[in-house]
Formats: sequence, C-alpha cells, structure tokens
Amino acid sequence: MEAMPLPDARRLIARLRFRHLQLLVELQRGGSLRAAAAVLNLTQPALSKALGEIESAFGFALFSRSPRGMVPTRQGEVAIRGAGLLLEELLHLQREAGTLPGALLLRIGAPPFVAQGYLPEMLSRLLADDAPVRVALTEERVPLLVQALLEGKLDALVTSYPTEMPEAAGQQLRHEKLFDADFSVIAPAAHPLVRARKVSWQQLGALRWIMPAKTSMVRRMMEEVFRGQGVAPPLPVVESTSPVTNIRLVAAGLGICAVPGASLRSAQHEGLVKAVRVTPPIPPNPVALITRGTADNPRLVLLRKALGL
Repeated sequence: MEAMPLPDARRLIARLRFRHLQLLVELQRGGSLRAAAAVLNLTQPALSKALGEIESAFGFALFSRSPRGMVPTRQGEVAIRGAGLLLEELLHLQREAGTLPGALLLRIGAPPFVAQGYLPEMLSRLLADDAPVRVALTEERVPLLVQALLEGKLDALVTSYPTEMPEAAGQQLRHEKLFDADFSVIAPAAHPLVRARKVSWQQLGALRWIMPAKTSMVRRMMEEVFRGQGVAPPLPVVESTSPVTNIRLVAAGLGICAVPGASLRSAQHEGLVKAVRVTPPIPPNPVALITRGTADNPRLVLLRKALGL
C-alpha cells in the first residue's frame, strides 16, 4: 500500500479516534451494528453515526450493507487490518511502558524445534551487556505464528517458512534467510536400524512413527519426503510437536521420529537414541527471520543485530 499523502494523513489523524478503530474491528467480527453495539455498550444510532464519520474521513465506503449483515469492502479489509494492528501496538506500548525504564518488549514467535535448538544462543547475544530489551517468546505451529504476526500480536518470527508466504490485506511479510536446519531420523539406541549402513524410506514407512501435528511445517516436510520416494506417509501412533518430548518417546520405544540436528546432538550425549542412516537424507529446511513493515523498528534493530543481519 502506497504511503498516504501528508494532507490526507493529517485529516485522518484529526478526525479518527481509537474508538473508531475498535468499531471497525468489532463490526467485522460481529457482522452487524447490533453485535458491535452490544460489545461496545453503545446504541446502534450512535455507532451508525460513528461509522459514517469514519468512512467520511477515509473518503470511501468500508462496508457494504445487505440483509445478511455488513461485509467489509476490499478497501475496508485494508483499513480494518490496519486498525487491528494499531490497537495491538497500543496495547504493546502500554505493556512496554510498564516495564523497566527504557526497556523494549520484543515479542518473538518460533516453532518448538527452533525455540529449543537455536534460540538460546541467539537470545544470549540479544540480552548480552544488559541490552535494554525484554523478550516474550511464543512457541507454536508455523501457521498460527504467521497469523499472529499478521495481526500485530508478534513483532517477528524465527521459523521455517512456507513455500508461499501468506499476505494480509494491503501488506506483505518480509523474510530474511538465516540458515538451513538439518534433520535426522532417530531410533532407540538398541534398535536394529541404528546398526544398518543404509536404510530406505520404504523400510521406514513400515515402522511406527512419532510426528508433529498435521498442520506443522515439519510434518508437511516429512510427508513430502516420503511421497518423493514413492512411499505413502505413515500415520503416526503419537502426535507431538516438541522435539525434546519426541526424543523421550523414541527412547521409550514408542516409535521412530525425525528431529532437528541441534536436538539430536544434545540427546546423543545421553546415549538414549541414535541417528538412522537413511538414504536419501532429509533435505535441509530453511529458517528465516520473518517480519512485517519496516526494519527500522527499534525492537527489530536489536533482534537483527543479535541474528547477525
């Protein structure tokens, strides 16, 4: 979306209030003035007047009216998305102002395999020398993390990323590749496959598997590997997203699993699990810093420095 000309920006700043932004969000959520009025504890005539003021300030209709309710126009989707981001940023500003004097609150999202295997070192650099920053870390599946980033609930993601990056109305996500994460198939230390010099995906497909949820990027990656070798992806006997938990489940003999190299290197010291020499190996999975908006946000400046960007 192009930058707004200065006179238009001044007009919006002069005429819009945060209550207007909340009205837009609630109208989209409830689909009617009645539903929004109940949430905001205002009358429908008052909200109808306020919506007219908002659309007058923007200079175009934000909703289309029909017997079935109110539906955002294409321009309205952009405005509502921006309204949600501004409200989230206001809440973030309140939380940040309530922290230690001068400290920034950085909200980072990462899937468990990144959070457990790669983030500790990065966070050590970020927090070194008493850097003026606090971190709120969210571990979740990639699709949910991307949605939280689009909604302004997170500042950045350190994660594997989809082949096709989703976009919010009127805005794009930026991604900067950090490294390739390696993955290995693991089995209990005493499993016969551990001693084999070469294991095929056909052999692995006949075994019991522990895998993340079907919507996770790692699960999709594994299913693509099986299909690429002409093998139907196995249905896991246990679904678990945490690499640490999965290593323990494999060690207990419940099945085999694919885990990131960082997690395997740590577990091998205990001697509970070992890597299986599968051919061909699992291809590396790129991990990136994913953000929205500009890179000069002070929180993101500190994060990018810690990541060596």
